[in-house]
Amino acid sequence: MIKLSDRLQTIADLIKNGQTVADIGTDHGFLPIFLWESKKSPKVILADISKGSLQKSIDNVNLQNFSQDILSQSFDFRLGNGIQVLENGEVDVVVMAGMGGILMTEILSADLIKTKSIKSFILQPRNGQGKLRWWLLQNGFQIKEEKLVREGKFICEVIHAEPVAWDCGLIKLSMDEDWEQKKQSEDIEYEIPESILISNGALAVEFAERKLKIEFDILENIKKAVFLDEEKREQTESRILYLKNLISKYGERGEQ
Repeated sequence: MIKLSDRLQTIADLIKNGQTVADIGTDHGFLPIFLWESKKSPKVILADISKGSLQKSIDNVNLQNFSQDILSQSFDFRLGNGIQVLENGEVDVVVMAGMGGILMTEILSADLIKTKSIKSFILQPRNGQGKLRWWLLQNGFQIKEEKLVREGKFICEVIHAEPVAWDCGLIKLSMDEDWEQKKQSEDIEYEIPESILISNGALAVEFAERKLKIEFDILENIKKAVFLDEEKREQTESRILYLKNLISKYGERGEQ
């Protein structure tokens, strides 16, 4: 059986037995192979926008020496962009892992009717996590779980979200409204919500401490600049205070 990295295993653990899964941006295809081999998923769709990456997943599936019946009934390979390769409601779970959070919002917002026909999304953004959370909460999704997992020198975030509202129209905003919402999406509370500290123990405290160090470095650079940006300084100091309060509140619990 395929052995997954801790990051991919964390994603696999969020998938329930019997759920069908589409792995968007599948690359090597290890996750869907594991989901089928472990009898979690009776059918898996492996999709990628890159022909070369999709071929890697095809090659890795073929290495497992599955019968032709299994290959034809359980594994479906699709070349294309995002969830455009899926029919409405075709699978229970869509996984997107290892791509940027902003790209994920673009994929999800391209066809909200299709997006909200999927029961569950498991998202592991490499960056832009705050903007992804903001988009989800502004567009009728509930964040059910948030997991942190160490991968080398990185601490990765895994977000399990489900649609809860069926108003599938994106609101047209004026330039001023759009700018205000862009600022909201950059709020530190979306980057590191308190819920992560509640459910992820010592690893979450370390995660917040790393972010705090980055913010201190940003503040030092602001102060060294020839022209002091007071608004940026105040924003950064506010972010530092938020993080310090979180670490103070949950640090002792994380050590237990």
